Amino acid sequence: MTTTRPAPIPGPLDALTDVPGLRVGHAQRTGDGALTGTTVVLTDPGTGTGAGGVVTAVDVRGGGPGTRETDALDPRNLVQRVEAVVLTGGSAFGLEAAAGVMAFLEDAGRGFRVGPDPAQVVPVVPAAALFDLGRGGDWRARPDAALGREAAEAAARSRPGDPVVQGNVGAGTGAVAGGLKGGIGTASLVLPSGVTVAALAAVNAAGSVADPATGVLYGRYVEGGRVEYPEPERHASAQRALDAARQESARRWAASAHPPLNTTIAVVATDAVLTRAQAQKLAGTAHDGLARAVRPVHLLTDGDTVFAMATGRRPLPHEEHLPGSADFAAGAVNEILAAGADVLTRAVVKGVLAAESVDGPGGVFPSYRELYRSTT
Repeated sequence: MTTTRPAPIPGPLDALTDVPGLRVGHAQRTGDGALTGTTVVLTDPGTGTGAGGVVTAVDVRGGGPGTRETDALDPRNLVQRVEAVVLTGGSAFGLEAAAGVMAFLEDAGRGFRVGPDPAQVVPVVPAAALFDLGRGGDWRARPDAALGREAAEAAARSRPGDPVVQGNVGAGTGAVAGGLKGGIGTASLVLPSGVTVAALAAVNAAGSVADPATGVLYGRYVEGGRVEYPEPERHASAQRALDAARQESARRWAASAHPPLNTTIAVVATDAVLTRAQAQKLAGTAHDGLARAVRPVHLLTDGDTVFAMATGRRPLPHEEHLPGSADFAAGAVNEILAAGADVLTRAVVKGVLAAESVDGPGGVFPSYRELYRSTT
């Protein structure tokens, strides 16, 4: 007689902060030509085993990435753990936000120790940027070091397990996905083993997040359960409104980049003990979740980047039934890898559903909820 293994369930908050040891802070600039922001995923001081910070890895698959300190995350290299990861708007210019996070960490004495004095630290702060230049109307309105520090301070002020604000905040402030307003989304799963896996995404894709034939968000097709299809008349009306918004956006900001430049950036995290190589595999398989929710994905005009963080609060269960391999936990790692893809798909869906329409000098970016009012 076989027993059915329990299915993973969403965590208490269905958010990245369901992973103990991680906090999220947003900072944004809107109005006066600005529509951009920064999101910081901050570790608790002393989180992880040994030194502060957590095991972190990255997988970059877009053809036009804007990143910082990603080489430091190579498992072959020196730095073993990082204290924070930055997701930011502003394209390559916005990577300056990471300097503000570095300054915040240095002031707190957190980072890679390089001398006998506890103040002698070099914080290693990996970052990825999405393209939102000009979407508020001012091409030069972009995140800087001050905004990065503001987001880090917001994360530090939050309490462990606080909810994560979604939608038009942080790195999702100026995000657009296939003409629709994008935003920040987050989701989590608790596995039968007790391990938590979660994701946070800034949804800003050149491809579409919604099936043009039906209006259903692509991620809904793979989430499980019954798919709600919009009424054909509602879908036709939504498509006409979206086409008009794209044309009006092009008219208002004729100097905007062509073809559209975008990038979806994300953090996937777990409380399991993972090696750096396993964390890098998690970052890679999480891209499968992105590919389920955005079509096409990983284009030359995208910079799609996924970070993976492992806080190491929960040991992996062993598979002692394997002869001579009591410490081999491939099955447990596989569950985490699969969940990483699933939570990233859900984070993209939630980011699109949480986004609110923007109508400004840089363009008209309608939200999915506005276009499909009758669809939840």
